[in-house]
Amino acid sequence: MAGVSKFARALSVALISLSLAGCMTTGSGYFAAGSSTDTANLDAFAANAVAGDMVAQLAEHVGPGTGTIALKTDGSLMSAALEEQLRGWGYAVDPSASGQGAIPLAFTVSAFEGQVLTRISTPSVELARTYAVTSAGAQPASPLSVMRRTTT
Repeated sequence: MAGVSKFARALSVALISLSLAGCMTTGSGYFAAGSSTDTANLDAFAANAVAGDMVAQLAEHVGPGTGTIALKTDGSLMSAALEEQLRGWGYAVDPSASGQGAIPLAFTVSAFEGQVLTRISTPSVELARTYAVTSAGAQPASPLSVMRRTTT
């Protein structure tokens, strides 16, 4: 019975993630990076685990080290962890970067039913996943949600 409950929770989180991702776009290819926020206030261990997983997934979808990341930061441990992981994957990180080689990136981390929902967004792709946070870090608790944007 507990397995069904976990499956139902993961399914509901995935559906919410997809519906939220759909709300964030209008038309084809629209991207407006607002500010980044970590309202879950992840500790250093959890932030590093989540950032490591999300940046690895991002590198699979946009390629490692393909441009300068214009990371929207909020001063949280998650911001610092993302910047460290991005640099580790070969990306240059400059919050003020703009122009053709710049890749704007924003993130959100929010608590949801005892887990955290994490999204990272760029003009070409948005990734979302839930994590179970423990004292030792964080583990993925749902499949990765990927929304690709087309450019016009």
